Amino acid sequence: MLSDQVISYDYAWRSDEEFAREMLAGVNPVCIKRLTEFPVKSTLDPSAYGDQSSTITEDQIQQNLEDGLTVKQAMEKNRLFILDHHDNFMPFLDRINKLEGNYIYASRTLLFLKADGTLKPLAIELSLPHPDGIQHGAKSTVYLPADIDSGVDGQIWQLAKAYASVDDSAWHQLISHWLNTHAVIEPFVIATNRQLSVVHPVHKLLSPHYRDTLNINALARTTLINAGGVFEMTVFPEKYALEMSSVVYKNWKLTEQGLPDDLVKRGMAVPDSSSPYGVRLLIKDYPYAVDGLVIWWAIERWVNEYLAIYYPNDGVLRADKELEEWWKEVREVGHGDLKDADWWPKMVTVQELAKTCTTIIWVASALHAAVNFGQYPYAGYLPNRPTVSRRKMPEEGEEEYKQLQKGGKEADKVFIHTITSQFQTILGITLIEILSKHSSDEVYLGQRDTPEWTSDAKALEAFKRFGTRLMEIEKRILDMNKDPALKNRNGPVKMPYMLLYPNTSDAGGEKGLGLTAMGIPNSVSI
Repeated sequence: MLSDQVISYDYAWRSDEEFAREMLAGVNPVCIKRLTEFPVKSTLDPSAYGDQSSTITEDQIQQNLEDGLTVKQAMEKNRLFILDHHDNFMPFLDRINKLEGNYIYASRTLLFLKADGTLKPLAIELSLPHPDGIQHGAKSTVYLPADIDSGVDGQIWQLAKAYASVDDSAWHQLISHWLNTHAVIEPFVIATNRQLSVVHPVHKLLSPHYRDTLNINALARTTLINAGGVFEMTVFPEKYALEMSSVVYKNWKLTEQGLPDDLVKRGMAVPDSSSPYGVRLLIKDYPYAVDGLVIWWAIERWVNEYLAIYYPNDGVLRADKELEEWWKEVREVGHGDLKDADWWPKMVTVQELAKTCTTIIWVASALHAAVNFGQYPYAGYLPNRPTVSRRKMPEEGEEEYKQLQKGGKEADKVFIHTITSQFQTILGITLIEILSKHSSDEVYLGQRDTPEWTSDAKALEAFKRFGTRLMEIEKRILDMNKDPALKNRNGPVKMPYMLLYPNTSDAGGEKGLGLTAMGIPNSVSI
């Protein structure tokens, strides 16, 4: 029985360096943010939730800063970052922790950017609703890095990282993956097929990026995200999982889904007109963003070249009644909950259409590839990335704390009994192994499964240029993965970051078949 086994987690995957690298080149590299205020403030309504500000102090983290920096100086130099899941989960904690087999914390993880380009954790704050009621704020405890061999503090630190990973794992599956790729792309699929004829240039442009999406989403609704489905059994929010996703959707904005906009929003990049991507990264060795930006650039160039053939000016676009009806359905029906939002593009310029189509293609292809196909390779060993925490952090005087003090096998038992259970683990890794595999008929970015998709020579030439650029990007990624100066591309476990390797050159699909942790399919098809 797994619960009776001793599993040693004192190796590269559970190191602080690998824990932090996951946020730049792992299965969920889309949540880390630059720290812009200290102490960290909460966005929760204080009239309902009291004071939810962070309790991490400068004294607690000062000793682990480098180069003689103060916290203020580190922020000014863009060297402090945060994985903040406090506000995401606090409103749900009271209900979640009443579910059998759950004991979850809202978490904040503070990180420092070292001189070698890697991150290191400075502190993890775990919070619960105030015992007198959530209107009184949070009850928080701050945990600081400690070596695994340093006694009970080292064991506690390993647990703190596990609790933070549980939060990030749930957010990845419910928001980064399900909501922000599978769910939000579906209205575009439906509106495109309902309002644009198959010979319409925008239909021809977008249809490859809708391949099998409605089918996989329908299957998800019957087995994965349905009541009592696999998600509820393997991810801690259980019956509150989809409610959480629905709440988050209220703040979804199409205009923030493109990679450059997302990076700027999270403070990971700043606008830069001299860059071909329009932004400059503040962490140069951020593999997801580095690879993603050049993929975004290639998609953007392809879309602009293609649309210029059919929309030589804005007047031609405004006269396109099919396109007008398409956009009306997307906004008012497909994303009807948000139809009155003021951020929607008016869709009266070719530039607006190009940006929207680039974003749709990015979400359906590269973004989904980045958050889906690394699930088993990066998260298939549950002690490294648990999806559930079942017991509270041990406190001094408690039996579990005494076990931690003994170290070795006794401490390992506490860890194993705290994280995802045996049944949840078996079910969960079976699922993510399936989700992480490429099919034998995969069609990758820059490929088409129907060569006769257009007879327009100009469009075919533009598409060929797109494929050539993607194959050049493949070589670029392979070269970067060999560069020892780029430490985040391989990490301590020596696993090169390949999730945004396009695999366009793999015409027959053999190289990308199966569990390869590489390749960008055209669409959300698994």
